[in-house]
Amino acid sequence: MTPTPEPTPRRTFWIDDRVVDERDAVLPVLDHGLLYGDGLFEGIRICERRVFRLGDHLKRLSVGAKAIGLHLPWGLDGISKAVLETARVHDRDDAYVRLLVTRGVGALGVDPSGCVEPRLVCIVADIQMYPAEKRARGLALVTSSLRRPAAGVLDPAVKSLNYMNSVLAKREARARGADEALLLNAQGQIAEASGANVFAVQGDEVVTPPATDGALPGITRRSVLELAAQLGYRPCERTLGRVDLWGADEVFLTGSGARIVPIATLDGERVGTQVRDRPGPVTQALLDAYPAHAREHGTPF
Repeated sequence: MTPTPEPTPRRTFWIDDRVVDERDAVLPVLDHGLLYGDGLFEGIRICERRVFRLGDHLKRLSVGAKAIGLHLPWGLDGISKAVLETARVHDRDDAYVRLLVTRGVGALGVDPSGCVEPRLVCIVADIQMYPAEKRARGLALVTSSLRRPAAGVLDPAVKSLNYMNSVLAKREARARGADEALLLNAQGQIAEASGANVFAVQGDEVVTPPATDGALPGITRRSVLELAAQLGYRPCERTLGRVDLWGADEVFLTGSGARIVPIATLDGERVGTQVRDRPGPVTQALLDAYPAHAREHGTPF
């Protein structure tokens, strides 16, 4: 019997003030976003036809724009309208939004002063980052040989288009047969995963590294800290090392794309004390509470 092919993921593109066909979703080769990674992005999740914490994402984008001196001529209201319009056209209950702002076309040189017209791009796409069985069983995490740059090099709070550090860490993890990479900072403490925040459950505490250790202050990270408090756990930000993960009751990752995903192993060693092939009780409680939280904090389209 011939297997039924997987449906082709749908993608919807908004560029130059309108939704366009994929073939027309192009940028000039002299755009500084392409030449130098000069720009910003936000990854946002759609849940039950609501854009999750859109205002928080746009606020972070605005702060990042100030940090790199990038003007947003559309204003946050204009950017919000672009996201919601693209989501409406995409017409899915659950999807992923990739919002990009580049500095625009400029000369072949790192000086951005000649870039006078920033460009806004919004992509809404179907997404499934990990199969259901892997989300239940837990991911394999390995420590990357790369280190997270210090804030004095490139502040991790700025979601710039230059994600080479994370790209190479993810590539290394895949080459080693793992699902995700753990990035340490220059002091050897945990910063985050290649594209997600790291959490450890220690007793009734739900702990994640502070932004000062190199972690992106993720939007889903914030939601999990809020949910943990509502569920009667103690949310906490403090420095973590790899030993803390091996000694934790549970370990999980959070991100806009993946949401909440349990970790089963770190560098080949089991982590957590929960029953195998199922999330731990705290992770499961957060997973169960997350959909209602997403509805409460979502912007309908």
